[in-house]
Amino acid sequence: MLKRTITATIFAAAIAGFAPASAQETATSTTADTVVATVNGTDITIGHMIVMRGSLPEQYQQLTDEALFEGLLDQMVQQTVLAQTLSEPTLGMALRQENELRAMMAGEVLNNALKDVVSDEALQAAFDGRYADAPETLEFDASHILVATEEEALALIEELNGGADFADLAKEKSTGPSGAGGGGLGWFGPGMMVEPFETAVTGMEPGAISAPVKTQFGWHIIKLNETRTASGPTLDEVRQELSDEIQQKAFADILADMTAKADIGRPDISAIDPAVLRQVDLIQN
Repeated sequence: MLKRTITATIFAAAIAGFAPASAQETATSTTADTVVATVNGTDITIGHMIVMRGSLPEQYQQLTDEALFEGLLDQMVQQTVLAQTLSEPTLGMALRQENELRAMMAGEVLNNALKDVVSDEALQAAFDGRYADAPETLEFDASHILVATEEEALALIEELNGGADFADLAKEKSTGPSGAGGGGLGWFGPGMMVEPFETAVTGMEPGAISAPVKTQFGWHIIKLNETRTASGPTLDEVRQELSDEIQQKAFADILADMTAKADIGRPDISAIDPAVLRQVDLIQN
């Protein structure tokens, strides 16, 4: 946390003191190896700056290229000056560098391996496999009045039989959150309501009002407004879901294949106390 704060402070100071220059065309000869500063013999290149820009916090990503360029260059010069006062990395720094490089290389391998697995053909095949033969389902539009006791529910049914308006009674008497809107629940399909409620609805005809139905929430009087037949989703509606699943499966397959081919040795570590992970003094020198 301290190191991040110092880095952010250095960068913010560099940006604050810089007035953006007018835009200039980038020279066509500029490459990742182009040197932009040298500090006591150590070169800072365009490649270094590109990588640094990609790792900036979101608030700095919004700055103009001109402001970022000078700010980054000043920060990297200052970092190099500070870094050169340390003769060599500590053990902890060296281990962290190994871990970060390992993670970056693994990520690069996976990105390259997965970049083409989500094709139109793969998406269509996944969609057909899941939804092509999916049956149509019946959906319901219903309203309800929720009260605490069966006696209250029966009394409300008498009022409804006497000509009372369902929505008005729901607004006045229902203890559920839908009461304010006249008891309307909107459209729902199988599995979206608790079982006693769903069972009652599936046995009703549009326009009918149920007998009192008890659930863990209390006693319901249900009015079925209408029903409709719903087909399965379109490919566009589930594209992201299927894309994620295709990538996850490909990731698992690639990892399993590479792991199976690798020569992996696992010595007996039963004598190691897992609490050793907290012993940061082991990597301090």
